[in-house]
Amino acid sequence: MLSAMTTAPLASSPHRPADYHMHTPLCKHASGAPELYWQTASAQGLQEIAFTDHAPDPTGYDAKYRMEPTQFDEYRRLIAPLQDGRTPPVLFGTEADFYPGVEPYLTDWLPRGNFDLVLGSVHYLGDWGFDDPNNRHKWNDVDIKGAWKAYMDLIVGLTATRLFDVIGHFDLPKKFGHRLRDRDLKDMVQPVLDRVMKAGLAIEINTAGWRKEVAEAYPSPLILSLACERGIPICFGSDAHEPEQVGYRFDDAVRLAREVGYTHSLMFRQRKPESVPLP
Repeated sequence: MLSAMTTAPLASSPHRPADYHMHTPLCKHASGAPELYWQTASAQGLQEIAFTDHAPDPTGYDAKYRMEPTQFDEYRRLIAPLQDGRTPPVLFGTEADFYPGVEPYLTDWLPRGNFDLVLGSVHYLGDWGFDDPNNRHKWNDVDIKGAWKAYMDLIVGLTATRLFDVIGHFDLPKKFGHRLRDRDLKDMVQPVLDRVMKAGLAIEINTAGWRKEVAEAYPSPLILSLACERGIPICFGSDAHEPEQVGYRFDDAVRLAREVGYTHSLMFRQRKPESVPLP
């Protein structure tokens, strides 16, 4: 959950915002040394970066796409050498999945991680990894609107925990092109965004959607405009799984944010947000 927000701008004026969503090979579906991700960020003039690899889960949940619990110290050791005062700075974070029953584990584990920020995401509906390309065929057999409703119900559950700082890829069910009509989407999403606002959470503009079949950032312009109306803060993430994806289409992301009315985004230190002007 976001703590009290400050508003003093950073002294520097880089070309592009911070990239707060990137992974390491420990998640088993990313490649490239963290140093290479930083080099890309530096070349692009990003404000800073945060590694937010998938949090381990001792129950074996989604084990093929995350580090093992015994590898968390290795994750910390991978990132620590990059936190040497360099520019752009490197933050240490995690992307933790929400699912019913995970709350006791995360309540105990997250405070011990000494994270700069925690992304909260939903990747499963029951036992269905709905955004996994290996499982996309199951979309042919489900009620699409019902799947979206089940997903948004989980996002509401995520907000209620007050364990996270930012909601990742807010409208992920559209990944393979399974959209709702704007009217249905608006009706479904508005009460969820009200919960996000009351919980003090931010959402990310995740540019990975532009690399997927849907060919649109997460969240959609409609959802982002509704979030802006509610004063829900934003940050940016490329969801990079290889160095070349760092900062992917961030100029477009900033343009999108401005078009719906945003003038500031968030940066983090030790899970404390700071509102800074968009570059």
